Amino acid sequence: MAAYSEFASVYDMFMDDIPYETWLANVTKILQECGICEGLVLELGCGTGTFTELLAQAGYDMIGVDNSEEMLAEAMRKRAQSGADILYLQQDMRSFELYGTVRAIVSVCDSMNYIGTEEELQEVFELANNYLDPGGIFLFDLKTAHYFREVMGDATFAENREEGSFIWENAWYEEEQINEYDLTLFVKQPSGLYEKSEETHLQRAYDTETVIRLLEAAGMEFVAAYDVQTGAAVTDETERIYILARECGKQSQ
Repeated sequence: MAAYSEFASVYDMFMDDIPYETWLANVTKILQECGICEGLVLELGCGTGTFTELLAQAGYDMIGVDNSEEMLAEAMRKRAQSGADILYLQQDMRSFELYGTVRAIVSVCDSMNYIGTEEELQEVFELANNYLDPGGIFLFDLKTAHYFREVMGDATFAENREEGSFIWENAWYEEEQINEYDLTLFVKQPSGLYEKSEETHLQRAYDTETVIRLLEAAGMEFVAAYDVQTGAAVTDETERIYILARECGKQSQ
């Protein structure tokens, strides 16, 4: 089964420990330091729209792109409840299309780790460069090889709640720099019975030097890399990094 299909219905429940508010503070601080306090912003890999909604509340005009129909259905339910003016598009990050340019593109929660090859990651960077305003910025996070190798390793996690349960098995492949998540879900149905489903997620680790090389090959300007937890320089112990890049090639009007 494709990633984020059945999982979408229980994603927010099981991921309720994600520090979205902290990420919002980090991301808006970086955006504002780059002079972007309002305007049109695209979130790539927006998932169920939690972070998209927070950015909309912070005053940005939001577009959300995700490849999962099921995740976007959850995002649109939130939009209906909040009344936020958010445009959601079901598109692959590797081939997304917009009607015009945006001031900034953001991507959090390791969405970029789902891009499996350097060639595909460069394609994403080229599209980002194309759809950014002159001098616009691209801010995204990545989990590191250290995180996959030392924190997740080959561990198995399980959680049981009234609405559902999951078993999450991890396998790290050092040579390929790929982490495989095998996810078994038991989701409660209206009948009261639990339905079993299985998904496999693959995420690739990219070192900072590779990301910089691919950004520059895509025509973008690399600006900075940060440790998400500390805001300081990236170290061998960093688990998640922010990469900040700037559009190059367009002339301001």
